[in-house]
Amino acid sequence: MKHKLLSALLAFTLTTPVFAADSGRTVENFNFGWKFHAGDTCGAPDRSFNDSRWTPVSLPHDFQISQPWVAPAADEKADMTNSAANTRSRLSARAFKEMGAGWYRKTFKADPAWKGRRVLLDFEGIMLTGDVYFNGSRVGGTDYGYLGFEADITPLIDFDGDNIVAVRADTGKPENSRWYTGGGLYRNVNLIVTDPRLHFTRHPLRITTPDVSDSSASVVIDAELTNAIKDYKEIRVLAEITDTDGQTVSSRTLTLPFNRRQRTNEYRVDSLRIASPRLWDCDSPHLYTLSLTLFAPDGKVADRISETFGIRSIEYSPDFGFRLNGKKLLLKGIANHHTLGALGAAAYPAAIEKRIRILKDFGFNHIRCSHNPYSKQFMDLCDRYGILVVDELYDKWTRQNAGGRKEWMEQWPVDLPEWVRRDRNHPSVIMWSLGNELQMLWNLPFADWGVTPYRLQKTLLKRYDTTRPLTVAMHPRYRDVNTDSLPAPLALATDIASYNYRYMYFPGDSRRFPGMIFYQSEANTSGMGPNFYEMDLDRVVGLAYWGMIDYLGESAGWPAKGWTQGIFDISLEPKPIAWFLRSIFKPEEPVVHIGVIDSDEQLMWNDVQVGTQKLSDHWNRTPGSRLTLYSFTNADEVELRLNGKSLGRKRNAVADPKTRNRIVWENIPYCHGYLEAIAYRDGQGRPVAIHRIETSGRASRLTATADNPSWKADGMDLQHVRIEAIDSHKRRDPQASAPLTFSVDGPAEIVGVINGDLCSHELSTGNTRSLHNGTATVILRSTATPGPVTLTVASPEYKDLKIRLTSK
Repeated sequence: MKHKLLSALLAFTLTTPVFAADSGRTVENFNFGWKFHAGDTCGAPDRSFNDSRWTPVSLPHDFQISQPWVAPAADEKADMTNSAANTRSRLSARAFKEMGAGWYRKTFKADPAWKGRRVLLDFEGIMLTGDVYFNGSRVGGTDYGYLGFEADITPLIDFDGDNIVAVRADTGKPENSRWYTGGGLYRNVNLIVTDPRLHFTRHPLRITTPDVSDSSASVVIDAELTNAIKDYKEIRVLAEITDTDGQTVSSRTLTLPFNRRQRTNEYRVDSLRIASPRLWDCDSPHLYTLSLTLFAPDGKVADRISETFGIRSIEYSPDFGFRLNGKKLLLKGIANHHTLGALGAAAYPAAIEKRIRILKDFGFNHIRCSHNPYSKQFMDLCDRYGILVVDELYDKWTRQNAGGRKEWMEQWPVDLPEWVRRDRNHPSVIMWSLGNELQMLWNLPFADWGVTPYRLQKTLLKRYDTTRPLTVAMHPRYRDVNTDSLPAPLALATDIASYNYRYMYFPGDSRRFPGMIFYQSEANTSGMGPNFYEMDLDRVVGLAYWGMIDYLGESAGWPAKGWTQGIFDISLEPKPIAWFLRSIFKPEEPVVHIGVIDSDEQLMWNDVQVGTQKLSDHWNRTPGSRLTLYSFTNADEVELRLNGKSLGRKRNAVADPKTRNRIVWENIPYCHGYLEAIAYRDGQGRPVAIHRIETSGRASRLTATADNPSWKADGMDLQHVRIEAIDSHKRRDPQASAPLTFSVDGPAEIVGVINGDLCSHELSTGNTRSLHNGTATVILRSTATPGPVTLTVASPEYKDLKIRLTSK
């Protein structure tokens, strides 16, 4: 198989829309009207329980993010990664937050129209484990909070009185995760009503395109449905496909002969061809919509579902790595955890979209979901923006890293079908990853380096999807660093050989095992440049840089609350090194950017050097000092000018992967004024890019920039407002650190406050935050009522700033 092209073709699923009653299905957003209580409490599932003193909340909600930091004891600060450290030290990986449980309750009246119908609660995720009770009875739960489940509440509904949903969420123990997970109902909850006898099942559709060209594409539709109508043996189904413009490209009514031996069956609904298809790719991510309608024997609609999909082909080979729609494409990616800065784990689509837009602007075309399934909304947005996804199920294959309540061998047969069925129709998903860094463990099941558990999972996965290759991210990629130079057996068993950091083994492993296809599933920031240019870019699949956005958890030591080696800080401000990556990922766009070295950092993580130099891009320095700096560029030559005087020109050493796009300037004198880096390309007399940094004065006022001109009044949409302290010439003051207090008047609430300082002891909830490097960001959440919103920013050092916004 390794000597053949590994082909895979499409698929994708958007959040189920709300359908009218005549569609046979209704889907209601169940995110509002909840109450929350921190900690365990007796009797919370009972209908008679008094929750009047609980805190009103709307979902998504991360209850850990508002908890205070738990500082380690003085004698623990020296080594936060010591395996013998106590609970407080072990909380360094989980952002120095206490572990524990929280309860949610929601009271609602049942709609009389539900009588005789099937009613489900759909939970997209409860972190880290969860239990759901309805009117006092347990109706479901999860032992792996990164995946969803549904609970049938039909027989327990009270149509005369109040109905109570109660949910217990538990973060588990410190050792149940190696990073900050958050806690609670951090993803959407929906209430679904269907026909009880004839309906589609959970994640029922499988849409594939086995044959794709510019002139024609085949679309194969499979669907799983339940039929409990005794004499209904030929089910009528209407299949309709529309394009982005709403034009119908296919519409057919078909008859499915139903097998009465079991009530739930998967059927081939249709196989059709679309002429001149609009292909899905990174630059033009065109999406089609498939709607399937089930008709009851009397001709009425029994159920209807719609999913969006894309038409595209993918291929893998040791000769060219990866092709999308027949064209070579290199994955230029990021591997990060699922959390969203100030919002913690709460999966707000607007916050996810903001990150995707920033990443795409800097040249990223790929995200590896590390090390768990991300939200449905994340997948939808990757489909919409043309981001290629390596979809990952687990970290380690152990009870500890899969939730903690069940053994992993018991858990994975439940998790894997939910994961694959949910995500298999996303065109953005181009590879399945079953795990991460398994070779760091010595107790994998079956004692064969993970090969047997991998094959067991692969067999089940192929039941639900055959269009994508499988991998496992390896670190290290060998069995024993001292005695074994060969890849570990698991690396040889996977369809794609994914190595974290060990790209230098690609050439040798390729010579010994010519069928291997290579992907650098994690690359370190400190090796940026060499770990890209030293690969054979014509033959590898690509790479994903680890931790490109700073995040909570996995701290290298107090007072840092998390990872600080990204190219964007936790408030999404780009660091100077972000332009170094941009110069690599966007070679067609002229780039030049100055980064002044403030300090060096030596940090080892998983036996890999990840520490990077601390850089800044301002020109407020100590008088008389001399500095070392970089000009990051993909041009051929850079001239440095200080207050208009040339300090010389230097060539970009494009032939040297260790220094390419990174020109060093040493012993540069600081003078008040400005410093310019001017980039030139050979054969062009004029500059192709210029970056100028200036000495700013002391800030005299605040300014604000809002990021969402189409702020929706849907109770979910966000507005990120960036506050900046500027001087009289509108230059940011990098020394400004004044405290800010935010207040809101109108239909909105503050859900997050953040700056780029992960060593700050301020919380990212509440209404106060200090400036850091002259900036801070406040995040507003709309309500369901449209109208004007006034944000006031107060500070003891500046005049109050009022920002007027409107939700629509």
